[in-house]
Amino acid sequence: MDSDRIEGKAKEVEGTITGDESREAEGKAQGNWGETKDKADDAWDGAKDKADDAWEGVKDKVGDVLDGDDDDNKPEAERL
Repeated sequence: MDSDRIEGKAKEVEGTITGDESREAEGKAQGNWGETKDKADDAWDGAKDKADDAWEGVKDKVGDVLDGDDDDNKPEAERL
């Protein structure tokens, strides 16, 4: 949980206790901003992981081709 979500929740509770609707709304907005940032970070991490996996697959395939181990280009009878 990041600081925006924590601070937002604190402001929201403060606004509720004091009856300050503006402060409560500010806290909700800040909490939502923190949640959005967390989701964006998670999406970035997921996309980066997929890109890394794809890059490793490409490097493996190129290495196989350069080493002469590329079975995908051989007829099926030769692969057995």
